[in-house]
Amino acid sequence: MPAPQSLALPTIDLHKGGMTDRRPLLRAIYDAAVAAAHPDVVLAQHLRPIPKGRVICLAAGKGAAAMAAAAERHYLDTLKLDPARLVGIATTRHGHGLPTRRIRVVEAGHPMPDEAGLKGAEDSLRLAAEAEADDLLLVLLSGGGSANWIAPVAGINFAQKQQLTRALLRSGAPIGEINTVRKHLSRIKGGRLARAGRRAEIVTLAISDVPHDDPSAIASGPTVPDPTTLADARAILAKYSLEVDDAIRRALDDPANESCKPGNAAFARAQFELIARPRQSLDAAIKLAREAGYGIVDLGADLEGEAREVAADHARLALAARSEGRRVAILSGGELTVTVRGNGRGGPNQEYALALAALLKDRSGISALAGDTDGADGGGGSATDPAGAIIDATTFEKMRSLKLDAQAYLTNNDATAFFAATGDLLQTGPTLTNVNDIRVILVD
Repeated sequence: MPAPQSLALPTIDLHKGGMTDRRPLLRAIYDAAVAAAHPDVVLAQHLRPIPKGRVICLAAGKGAAAMAAAAERHYLDTLKLDPARLVGIATTRHGHGLPTRRIRVVEAGHPMPDEAGLKGAEDSLRLAAEAEADDLLLVLLSGGGSANWIAPVAGINFAQKQQLTRALLRSGAPIGEINTVRKHLSRIKGGRLARAGRRAEIVTLAISDVPHDDPSAIASGPTVPDPTTLADARAILAKYSLEVDDAIRRALDDPANESCKPGNAAFARAQFELIARPRQSLDAAIKLAREAGYGIVDLGADLEGEAREVAADHARLALAARSEGRRVAILSGGELTVTVRGNGRGGPNQEYALALAALLKDRSGISALAGDTDGADGGGGSATDPAGAIIDATTFEKMRSLKLDAQAYLTNNDATAFFAATGDLLQTGPTLTNVNDIRVILVD
C-alpha cells in the first residue's frame, strides 16, 4: 500500500554528488519513517473477521482517529458490516481528529490531560463494560494514549492528577517510569480496561511509541498485565524527590489500586499485537539514506537518556567520521528526555538539535534532523507545535550573524526560541501516528 497522500515522499536527487543542500534529503528520511507507521498503511491486515455480535472500537493516542477511520473503512466498506453493529470512541490529541462515520472522535489534552480526556475515558470504560460475549472489543492504541485516557482512582481529583503529570514531565524521568506511576492511579490503565470488558473477545492492536516495544508501557497498558507494582511507583516519586499531594501518596499506599497482574481473569480472552514499531520506521529511514549513497551508522531504535548528553555522544561520532573522510548517515530512534531547569520552550528533539548546534557550529559538511514522528516535540499541546529542528551550515551562519549563544538557550531549555530565530524549526503538523523520534546526522 502506498504512503498516504499527506505523507507522500518528495522526489529528490539521490546521486552521491547531486546535492549541496541536504535539507530535502533529511526531510525525506523523516517522512519515510513516518509513512512506514501510518495507520492507513499498517492497520487493515491485522483486523479480525466480523464477530457474531458487535464490533466495539475503543481507540486512544495521537493516531486514534486515523486508526478508527481505517477500521471503519475495513469493516464497513471492505467487509460490508451492518453499520449498526459498529460503535466506538476514539480519544486523540487536540488537532489530530479526522471525520468518521460510526466511531465518535474526542479531541483531548496532551501532554497535560484535560476534561475532554476524562470524559472520553469514562465513556470508553462504559462501552467496554457493556460488551457481551459475542462482541469484539477492538482496542487501538498509539503513543499519547496515557495522557488522552484519564480516569483517576477514588480519592484523587482531576487537578491533583494534572499536578502530578506536570511534575513527572519536568523531572526527566523516562516514559516507562512515568507510566508506572500513572498505571497505579488510574481506573483504565494497567489492565483495567480489559477487566471492564472481560466478557468480550478483546483484541488490542498497537503502534509502539516506547523503547523495546513493551506492551505494558504503550498507552500505559490498558489491556495487558502490568509487571510493575505500587511499591515501584512510590520508589519513582522518591527517586526524583517529587513533591506530590497527600492524596497521591495515600492512593499509592492503597492495595486496592494495584494494577492487574498476569493470570488475572481479565486477560482470559485478550490478545495483543504490535502493528508498527520504531524499528520498522528506522529501517525505512536507513533504506533511504543508503540509497542516497551514505554509509550507515545504525545506533538502534531504543535510545534513551538526557537529550543534550546523547547529542554530545553523537557529535563525537560525526566529528570522528568527518576527520576520517567517511561519508556516513548516523541514525537513531528511541525517546530522549529533558530535565527542565529553565523556563523556556522546547522538547527533547529540539534540545538535542540545539546541543548539536553548540558542538558543531564551527564545522562544515555536517547536517542533522531530529524530529518526533507524531509531529509535535514538547510544546503546549497545540497542533502547530514544532516536530523538532534541522541544523546545517546555514544554522551556524545565523548563529554568528545574530550572535546567538546556543549554550545560553540550552541553560534556559529554550530550544524553540533559538530555532525560531534561525528559521530551523521542523514544522509538519500532526502525522497521525507515533513511533518515537527519528534522528539523522549526515556527514559529507
